[in-house]
Amino acid sequence: MLWAAFLAVHVLVAWQGWVYPSQPMGDVVLVYEPWSASAVTGGAIVGITEPWVYPQLALLPMLLAKLLAWPLMGIVGISGAYLIGWAVLVTAADAVAFGVLVGRTGTASRRSAGWFWTAALLLLGPIAMYRIDAVAVALGVIGGLWLIKRPIVATALLTAAAWIKIWPGALVLAAVVAARGRIRVLLAAAAACAAIVLMLLILGSGRHILGFLTEQTGRGMQIEAVAATPFLWMAHFGAASIDYSFEILTFQVAAPGAEVLAGLLTPVMVLVVAAVLAIGIVKATRGASFPRLFPPLALALVVTLIVTNKVGSPQFQTWLIAPVILWIIFDRTRSGVPAGIVLVLCALTCLIYPLNYDALLRAEMLPVLVLTIRNLLLIVLLVIGVRAMLRVPAARMARRT
Repeated sequence: MLWAAFLAVHVLVAWQGWVYPSQPMGDVVLVYEPWSASAVTGGAIVGITEPWVYPQLALLPMLLAKLLAWPLMGIVGISGAYLIGWAVLVTAADAVAFGVLVGRTGTASRRSAGWFWTAALLLLGPIAMYRIDAVAVALGVIGGLWLIKRPIVATALLTAAAWIKIWPGALVLAAVVAARGRIRVLLAAAAACAAIVLMLLILGSGRHILGFLTEQTGRGMQIEAVAATPFLWMAHFGAASIDYSFEILTFQVAAPGAEVLAGLLTPVMVLVVAAVLAIGIVKATRGASFPRLFPPLALALVVTLIVTNKVGSPQFQTWLIAPVILWIIFDRTRSGVPAGIVLVLCALTCLIYPLNYDALLRAEMLPVLVLTIRNLLLIVLLVIGVRAMLRVPAARMARRT
């Protein structure tokens, strides 16, 4: 029943991408397909011959989707074939991760995690599939589940996932802090990074190898970012505007102070990440167990990357799926509240994008209010993660309990 529900939700969500408003699978056909087509036809290769907003390994799933789409091009056209190829790719990746998660029989915690993932996909809608983030989620789930029994392989997989989208690097950081064999984890991550960088240098990436970091520095405040919430209310009352950036292909707020705040958010992100890591390090040095410390630490780091980001793309909510799945697996009794909040976040995000995005662009009150509640819940989730870390007992206390 669980497998049937999981696969049925993928079919439903894939179909929703074709019928929902605001073109929720637009990135797939408008940017992923042209990028992959350029690479296979001798044109520019993003991340290699020119700078790119994504880490270089993100091109691999796009190329694989192009390969899967090839047999269908003569039947449904290039765009339709690529969309189907992408949906098949994401479903296959999720199915592999789901198999690792639930296994043949599955414990109660693994079945609960499976139902949570299924519900999160259903509530978040097509944005959960039609973005490159979906591939990183599958790799994040597999890598996180293997951290205890296969730490080196798991770390290498999570590091590779971070070269698709940066956020799985938070799981690596959490593992370095919380794991007993942290030196092995750190060395595995360094070796995987070195191998990837060497491969990219051989391919000629050179000047563009860190382009995914430098390309983000000049962008403004995206309307869905947590820090943009006050400016959206200003836009609602006519004191700010919402403009489209043709360079970044996204909507940003234009208001007094917005540009300054956008510039401050990256240093703030670094400081908050450092603070969360410091709490985790203190707990780890006092003997906190991995199953108790890792899940809230991983979730707090991932939520920090969202809350302090000047970008607030709806697919960012997919980042929360993997840490919560791991929390359910490692410490099921304390995972209920964060899991419930993430499901609410998924539902609210779908209400904003794609269902009411046009109204949000007009700064109408209802979508601005829904987005405000969503962003406040993200802050609440961060507080819950940090609070759970602070409550993790030291070794002596753990033995008593």
